Amino acid sequence: MEVILAKSAGFCFGVKRAVDTVYEQTGTRGKIYTYGPIIHNEEVVRDLEQKGVKVLGNETELNALTEGTVVIRSHGVERRINDAIAEKGLHCVDATCPFVKKIHTIVQDESQKGNRIIIVGNKDHPEVEGIIGWCETKSYTVQSVSEAENLVKNIENEPDFEHINFSLVSQTTFNKNKFKDIVDIIRKKLYNVVVHETICNATAVRQTEARDIAKTVDAMIIIGGRNSSNTQKLYDISKQECENTYYIQTLVDLDLTTFESVSRVGITAGASTPNYII
Repeated sequence: MEVILAKSAGFCFGVKRAVDTVYEQTGTRGKIYTYGPIIHNEEVVRDLEQKGVKVLGNETELNALTEGTVVIRSHGVERRINDAIAEKGLHCVDATCPFVKKIHTIVQDESQKGNRIIIVGNKDHPEVEGIIGWCETKSYTVQSVSEAENLVKNIENEPDFEHINFSLVSQTTFNKNKFKDIVDIIRKKLYNVVVHETICNATAVRQTEARDIAKTVDAMIIIGGRNSSNTQKLYDISKQECENTYYIQTLVDLDLTTFESVSRVGITAGASTPNYII
């Protein structure tokens, strides 16, 4: 069997930086917490828990702390979470991906100018929740062409909508082709829209490589956490090109009998998948 492993598979820069940061903290004194899972990979989170790192699931758990170090996850958090950590006098280590941090700066600066913010992404994803938390004006979130069309219709019904200014950003792991389709719809209808290209380049490369490999193989294996947005998008992209595409978290999920008659298989992995699993 020929196995083609994507060169881009595995940890991206931001994830590696965040994970390394937490492991470095485990060698220090005091209690270590992460606000939410540091990355969307259960294996990594479980290993950190065994080293004494606890995951804070919400603001209530954060507010109950009186001491310790809180590491901000790679996805980033709302501004009020940063403020709450500072107000409580806790030690904060910010492991937010620099590319996500850049989006926080953009939406904060643009909203301070009075612009409304349009975010292309999944509103329930922690990265997008964090971005929303840095907006100081009205914000909207869309993740499909139909949602973009509905948004435009609602805005067009507002009085003097022609004089409203918008700034548009994207979740770093959003599908690049879908992003273009959504932007085209918004630009055709809304007059004053400034589009910021914030899809991470590593994401775009990973998606392109997955598509190219999937076109040439008999089966495709996508490795990553079930809650990983970028891994899910790799699966969707690969599935379009190769019907025999399988989504797994670890080797336990892999049924090797499925590949007995396969002569060529492609493998890629999400940005939060450790090399040892790949």
